[in-house]
Amino acid sequence: MYARLSSIMFPIAALLFAGALFWGYQEHQEKNSILIKAENQYQRAFHDLSNHMGRLKEQLGQTLAVSSASQGMQRKGLVNIWRLTSEAQNEINQLPLAMLPFNKAEEFLTRISSFAYRTSVRDLTKQPLTKDEMKMMKSLYATANSVNEQLGKVQEAVISDRLRWMDVEVAMASEKGPNDNMIIDGFKTVDKQLGEYPETGWGPSAMSTDRKLSTAGLEGKDMTQDEVKRKALDFLGSQASSGANVKISDSGSKTDMPVYSLSVKGRGDANIQMDYTRKGGHLLWFMNPRQVKSRRLNFDTARNKGSQFLLRHGYKDVTPVTYDEYDHVSVFTYAQTVRGVRNFSDKVTVRVALDTGEIVGLQASDHVFAKKILDPGKPKVTKQQAQSGLNPDFKVENYSLSLIENDMKEPVLCHEFDGKIDNRRYRIFMSAETGMEESIEEIPDAAKAIYK
Repeated sequence: MYARLSSIMFPIAALLFAGALFWGYQEHQEKNSILIKAENQYQRAFHDLSNHMGRLKEQLGQTLAVSSASQGMQRKGLVNIWRLTSEAQNEINQLPLAMLPFNKAEEFLTRISSFAYRTSVRDLTKQPLTKDEMKMMKSLYATANSVNEQLGKVQEAVISDRLRWMDVEVAMASEKGPNDNMIIDGFKTVDKQLGEYPETGWGPSAMSTDRKLSTAGLEGKDMTQDEVKRKALDFLGSQASSGANVKISDSGSKTDMPVYSLSVKGRGDANIQMDYTRKGGHLLWFMNPRQVKSRRLNFDTARNKGSQFLLRHGYKDVTPVTYDEYDHVSVFTYAQTVRGVRNFSDKVTVRVALDTGEIVGLQASDHVFAKKILDPGKPKVTKQQAQSGLNPDFKVENYSLSLIENDMKEPVLCHEFDGKIDNRRYRIFMSAETGMEESIEEIPDAAKAIYK
């Protein structure tokens, strides 16, 4: 009886044992496959980061070497700096550095990105880089060179010693904390170097104006990270990938402008960057760094896309006042209109991709921190009186009442005359109180379509 039972149970037990071995082997293989895939992704992100940081240093040097008279080349260099900085930020977000103190490096790159973006979209023929901005760029170049030397040492160690990023992740999660890890030590050194970069000296282009910004005067309560995440995903809509992973960090908590910095996985390989104020949850800017390889849309379609986008997101009563285009992207700046008066201090800038019409960038800091003017007042000098002070050869094509800031950063109501003289287009602001010329700026050829 026992012999017969054994003859039946033994094959069954052997089969179950073999099945267990096969299942265990399969699980082990799948686990190894996942680990190898994660390791490959980490290695790719790190080497891409090293490459982009190296190219960022080179681009800073090349932009410094360009003559101040070559505004086109300067703009191209600044656009490339902004693009490379955004790509470096994306790669940092792909590395297992969440528990590593690397906030100084991320803040440093964000500031470079903001500076490069804002200077590249302004009219460099009217507002060339200042001496302080050039001095700041030289300092950036020196700092980037130092950072690249340290990243080069880490990269050399990773290659020669076959270091694994999975070991970094394990070390960071360990209760004892990281200990004698070349990658971790290298990134700590990089963060320390960037943390030593002075807070001052970024120049007015790094922020909305050269005055100190503070969220103290903003409306609304302090938002939680979850609330801001929901606002970001609602704002991006279909631009965010399905079930998008949102990474968020609290920046500047000990300053006058605490903000939440977010990285949201977009469609394709792009990681969308966004900043929200903690108080009130106001969006300061967002950038979708995807490449735009072709131009399919005309000016009118692009302008409509930008205007509809702003209206959808609550930016009402705005008028396009400047336009530029580069790398198949249209850049429109809209000024807030109050009782028919255009307020140039309260504005937003929108970037429209000319392949699909997708909005790939928004700069709203000037709108968020602008002093809200409900009554711009009435002019003491009539339009005709102000116009009589213009050059007789100046042909007026458009007119508006506008608010601008004077040298003391005080709002001034002006008669704005847009027109031509000697085949060049200008915007002339005549004080509505005195009738004297308050400001003049040349309008680039790219912006002439706005005035058709």
